[in-house]
Amino acid sequence: MTETRLTAPEPGRWRLSGVLDFMTVPRLAKEGDVLLKGAQSRGLEQVEVDLSGIESANSAGLALLLEWMDMARTRGLRLTYLHLPESLGRIAAVSNLHRLLPIGA
Repeated sequence: MTETRLTAPEPGRWRLSGVLDFMTVPRLAKEGDVLLKGAQSRGLEQVEVDLSGIESANSAGLALLLEWMDMARTRGLRLTYLHLPESLGRIAAVSNLHRLLPIGA
């Protein structure tokens, strides 16, 4: 299993990889908050998050994506998720939250 990481290869583009669970999400929430503050201070309007590196995720992962959306909205930023893993899509659908997630092409 690889390390769970949130990186920002370029302004407005993040990459999330590894496992999203109850152990990793609290740290990732804080890291995302720092990156969102940075995006806001740079005057960005949009942040895209590439989820293609997610190996597995549970409901804590879905909660993280929703929390980041709320943090972004508070800062006047639009957040878009790319390559939503099937596991998160299933959890979102069962929870009737799929329509809330801003999924990009």
